[in-house]
Amino acid sequence: MTRHLSLFVLLPSLLLGGCGDDEMSKLQDYVREIKARPPKPVDPLPEIKPVETFVYEPGDRRDPFVPDAQAMPPEPVVEDNGLAPNPNRRKEDLEQFPLDSLRMVGTLDQDNIRWGLIRNNEGILYRVKAGNYMGTNNGQITSIDETTIHVTEIVSDAPGRWRERPASLALTQ
Repeated sequence: MTRHLSLFVLLPSLLLGGCGDDEMSKLQDYVREIKARPPKPVDPLPEIKPVETFVYEPGDRRDPFVPDAQAMPPEPVVEDNGLAPNPNRRKEDLEQFPLDSLRMVGTLDQDNIRWGLIRNNEGILYRVKAGNYMGTNNGQITSIDETTIHVTEIVSDAPGRWRERPASLALTQ
């Protein structure tokens, strides 16, 4: 066994010893030969042809640098309904998951508060109550009953316009 082990250790060193100075000196000679060659001449730059200039006379045509009022669609009138998500509110853990990836798995009554039990797609269990937020659309839990968690989401209708949308999670077995 020791004999095989010593052979195993000596064999790589013998093989590496075979890669001697002869090959390295050949490589160094080749590099010196390449460096000794005279440089090739640089190709001349291509000739740049001059561009003919002219003066633009618009006549009765419209200025191409001014937007055409007839071609532009009218800006939509956005009425502010006063509804918008609070950008300064601290996000809760369940707001990083889409609502459809969350599952209601039960309820818990404790100190006159009904808690909903939610499991995310990674299998982590969360405890929520009315007033908590969940889902990616600013959804706030409005109520929890035995079989359903009711959520009101705030979603964008148009740029700067928001509306409420009801959603819910039903108990799954």
